[in-house]
Amino acid sequence: MAVARRAFTTTDDSVPLESIAREAGVGIGTLYRHFPTREALVEAVYAAELDDLVGSASGLLDQFEPDVALRVWMSRYAEFAARKRGIIDTLRAGWSSGRLVTPTTRERITAVLATFIAAGERVGALRPGIEPDDVTALLLGVFLSTAADTTPDRADRLLDLVVDGLRPRA
Repeated sequence: MAVARRAFTTTDDSVPLESIAREAGVGIGTLYRHFPTREALVEAVYAAELDDLVGSASGLLDQFEPDVALRVWMSRYAEFAARKRGIIDTLRAGWSSGRLVTPTTRERITAVLATFIAAGERVGALRPGIEPDDVTALLLGVFLSTAADTTPDRADRLLDLVVDGLRPRA
């Protein structure tokens, strides 16, 4: 999995599976025994990275104030979204054909955002009444609008604006 993650992040999902198996120190048969198709390997990488992203929220809330934790997490989410650009076509093809299970990504992301929002509301760091799904939509807009952007810090600036908009008004 670690080799596939690196390969799909640095190139795209068209990297030969034989090279992934070789770099991982296993035979191609072993790779196919665990991941019978390219789509299955891509889906496993996607699922593992989503689990990492979702799982990082509680540690951030333990480490930072809720609004700061949210902003740090948003940067991680932006990195996750950027890394998925190389594999998204394979995922979409698998989802639309029914060969891969349609993910619950949006629901999981929205649930994490709800956790940050609730924590922020409790301590007054975020405005009351924020709808987590609205924040999900804002983040997706940021990621879509900056997908082909050559300005390196534009996504960060937009994420800062999102968090600033979630803070209580002075």
